[in-house]
Amino acid sequence: MTAAVLAALAAWCATSPPRRLPRAAAERRTPVVVVLVGGAAAAVGLTLGAPRPTVLLLIGLGVAAAVRRLWRDGRRARAAAATRDRVLECCDLLAAELASGRPPGSALVQAAEVWPALAPVASSQALGGDVAGAMHRLSTEPGAEGLRLVAAAWQVSHRTGRGLADALARVGDGLRVTRATDRVVQGELASARATARLVAALPLLTLAMATGTGADPVRFLVDSPLGLGCLAGGLSLGFAGLAWIDRLARDVHR
Repeated sequence: MTAAVLAALAAWCATSPPRRLPRAAAERRTPVVVVLVGGAAAAVGLTLGAPRPTVLLLIGLGVAAAVRRLWRDGRRARAAAATRDRVLECCDLLAAELASGRPPGSALVQAAEVWPALAPVASSQALGGDVAGAMHRLSTEPGAEGLRLVAAAWQVSHRTGRGLADALARVGDGLRVTRATDRVVQGELASARATARLVAALPLLTLAMATGTGADPVRFLVDSPLGLGCLAGGLSLGFAGLAWIDRLARDVHR
């Protein structure tokens, strides 16, 4: 009973950082929480004379932390890809609106309706502020790197008086080529990711097949020291392989 309570508390602490903390601070805090809760749970479990539940608790805590990390990285990658599409869409919209004769302020308002993240940039234009600086600040968000080129085109056009619509059209062409290349790279990496997920799922299939033959592999894994070692090692290698594939994908994108 005590081990079950500790497991629930550990999983909650590992997967639910405080909402009041900024995202970066919460992400830095999570590994510390995992280590502290895991150490406290191990100390309590050993004190109570329950080494096997303690090991299972630590394994479950590690699995929860690894699943949360992979899920968070996947969600972040999807959000960054959607942001890149938004940047390209807004760049094309700005170029088309300016080419049709609309003033930059109205074009930015129209783009902000398509992508609400541009609202501070449109407000800066309306108040006579630094539009390029506002775009540079927004470009620090994951996936919004293309706004640096848009900001550069806006700044050069503002200083020289050259056509902003033509400059943004050229920037949009460059972003479109980059986005197409990114899709090709992601398509090539999809097979490697699928293979890694298949390899990670094979142990579950093996357990099901062994159970169907009359064996009891689950009991071996959770009731014996050797089984617990195999369980911890196998899960660690599986999650390490998935994390390695995702790391390679991020390195290729950069």
